[in-house]
Amino acid sequence: MTQDDWPIWQGNMAAQCLAQPDDALAIIDLTGAARRDVSYGALHEMVDGLARALKAEVAPGDRVGVLLSQSPWCAAAHLAIWKIGAISVPLFKLFKRDALASRIGDAGCAIVLTDAEGADLLGDLTTPWMAADVGAAGGPVDFADVGPEDPAVLIYTSGTTGTPKGALHGHRVLSGHLPGVSVSHDHLGQAGDCLWTPADWAWIGGLFDVAMPALALGVPVVAARMPKFTVEGCADVIARGEVKNVFFPPTALRMLKAADVSLPGLRSVASGGEPLGAEMLAWGRKAFGLDINEFYGQTECNMVASSCGGDFPAQPGCIGKPVPGFEIAVLDADSKPTDAEGDVAVRRGAPSMMLRYWNRPEETAAKFHGNWLLTGDRGIWEGDYLRFVGREDDVITSAGYRIGPAEIEDCLLTHSAVATCGVVGKPDALRTEIVKAYVVLKPGAEVEAKELQDWVKDRLASYSYPREIAFVEDLPMTVTGKVIRKELKRLAARENEDVT
Repeated sequence: MTQDDWPIWQGNMAAQCLAQPDDALAIIDLTGAARRDVSYGALHEMVDGLARALKAEVAPGDRVGVLLSQSPWCAAAHLAIWKIGAISVPLFKLFKRDALASRIGDAGCAIVLTDAEGADLLGDLTTPWMAADVGAAGGPVDFADVGPEDPAVLIYTSGTTGTPKGALHGHRVLSGHLPGVSVSHDHLGQAGDCLWTPADWAWIGGLFDVAMPALALGVPVVAARMPKFTVEGCADVIARGEVKNVFFPPTALRMLKAADVSLPGLRSVASGGEPLGAEMLAWGRKAFGLDINEFYGQTECNMVASSCGGDFPAQPGCIGKPVPGFEIAVLDADSKPTDAEGDVAVRRGAPSMMLRYWNRPEETAAKFHGNWLLTGDRGIWEGDYLRFVGREDDVITSAGYRIGPAEIEDCLLTHSAVATCGVVGKPDALRTEIVKAYVVLKPGAEVEAKELQDWVKDRLASYSYPREIAFVEDLPMTVTGKVIRKELKRLAARENEDVT
């Protein structure tokens, strides 16, 4: 496979996703009690009805939030937004009011497409919302005349400082994902293929590693509601949806392994987020009868490296080889390519690379160095395999989610009892890391850990609350008053050593 096999789509991304025959199966809907099959023709009708309703409310270039779980309407919402030339903003149902407010406010969303559950989550936010399943009657809607560099989707990523950053992507972003998605599933698109992930479609891994690539490639995609992953629920979805290809976040794989579950009959299993290791890969061969294909990327530039068991053997600890269309380098301290450990970087202009951070020119400039986008991760080459060494920043990887500590710290500081705090990831066998908060209380203040946990749960995402809280007298600080998270991370790691 070469880069030429994956040309960049030159027009509207919605047209790319709806290019299959009307009678072909697009989405297998398992969100209700009974299975419902949605054809491309039916999906296109949903898209046009919603597009007609949206055109009365928004203009090309406007940002439109999508607060919906996995469902045909979630797919239709994004497609309708892109079809009229607006910009979609994926939002998690697990977000609470403050987390939604920060993203909706930063994006300047003109409106949010959601359902009754989402409307309750929005609460008293002033941004108007529209029911995604209520379209307007009328004739076909033309695809907006856009090119690959025109903005299409604004996806928020967690960082270590300040509020979450919005990565703005153009209509070429889907084309950029297709090679990596294909090879991570041993060349997706074989007869009988059917794709599913338990990951929410509000995450780039759900939306652009699964939902939209499946539609563009003509592979049926399963939509199922799984607010909390369970082994039983997973097996049920795979059976009812006749799933053959799965993207499992590492935590889901660990839960399946802990339950000693075998899932024969799958054709491919892909995973991304953190390296799995030799033990997990060996278990995967036993449980699935195939190699788990690991892949690598981030919201700013996704699906840049992948394994492909059908083409080359997996190498434990490595995240595969560069995907066709991407040039990856490991850079030394002078930003020169090196064979030693260094900074993982992707050459500028890669097809899945963001256009820029939303309204953050200085942070956009800092993300690039010359012709390279800096991932913030450390790596080393082992032949033509890339080994992931670790993260330079402090982003917490927990149960497949990337969680920014700064947002949690800011939330904790709004509690009347908290004087200051520091949040880091603590190593955890199941979740990779858990969120750990070190809290200094105000003089004379008293509060239980559970109250602070609930405080964060009620305001941010339910998965990002501190699973452990330690009350301390002071925190390690720089001379400028910033918490030294590296010292807290070392402390958290030592806590595990003390237990063992």
